[in-house]
Amino acid sequence: MPSLTTQIPFRVTWTLVAVALSLGSAITLVQAQRPSFRAGVELVSLSVTVTGPAGRYITDLSTDDFTVIEDGRQQELAFFSHASTALAVSLLLDSSASMEGQLPLAQKAASEFVARLRPGDTAQIVDFDSRVQVLQAFTGQRDALERAVWSVQAGGSTSLYNAIYIALRQLETLPAPAGDQIRRGVVVVLSDGKDTSSLVGFDELLDIVKRSHVVIYPIGLGTTAPRSLQVRPDSDFELRRLAQETGGRLLVAKDAAGLSNVYSQVADELTSQYVLGYFSSNTHRADGWRSISVRVGRPNLQARTRTGYHFTSQAPPVDP
Repeated sequence: MPSLTTQIPFRVTWTLVAVALSLGSAITLVQAQRPSFRAGVELVSLSVTVTGPAGRYITDLSTDDFTVIEDGRQQELAFFSHASTALAVSLLLDSSASMEGQLPLAQKAASEFVARLRPGDTAQIVDFDSRVQVLQAFTGQRDALERAVWSVQAGGSTSLYNAIYIALRQLETLPAPAGDQIRRGVVVVLSDGKDTSSLVGFDELLDIVKRSHVVIYPIGLGTTAPRSLQVRPDSDFELRRLAQETGGRLLVAKDAAGLSNVYSQVADELTSQYVLGYFSSNTHRADGWRSISVRVGRPNLQARTRTGYHFTSQAPPVDP
């Protein structure tokens, strides 16, 4: 097992002060750092998970099996891929004081998840307590990612929302893939309790999340923490909402021993997804929310994806 004192060459600390300075323009920043949707110009891309009876992943579908609806209108698919699309994963680990006894098993599970990344995938490692630290910048080098996972040390409170906000900023500023490639942005975030110290509020975070392309997989660690620190109903609702809006899902491990299985479920889902793309047929240029649903033609199958996107009629400002 790698030492917890392993030195990581890349480490960026985001203090609460830094987040406070940026929070006032959080939504503007995220909008400016992502491509705006312009009807007939930008490809709307969707990560879609299809399940059948007993939650089994369905991986043998073709383009003709899918129907995409935007604001009640069927859209013509322009892009289709199954599981081969590269991933950019922000792996967030709760390092608050309540995690101290469970951290080694959490690190083992996260390390196993890193080992399942494929050639072409990239990931970063972020830990959070009262502050948020990027322990390893985005890289495809699994050994560097695993060293970062094993360097996490517990202590402090839980700034969960700050961590997700910063992960979204990091993902949205990644350089675009070469050519016409599409990359799936994913946040996998482990926490054993409710946010206690973020400056970013849940409603603010939810609005930012809905404006991003990122799929969020919250992992709740439930019953071994002290009662006051367990994943509680209100926290469960908030984490579930973040997942549902983005097409991810909330998974809960009753104890740290179950985390390997939970991380494996996330990895299985990511390698079973479809990526669908279309150019919106909506010619109305009013800014606002556009709802999306995906249907599958075969019986007894369910498709899960993000609930929609914010249309922006103007391109973001270009830095001089």
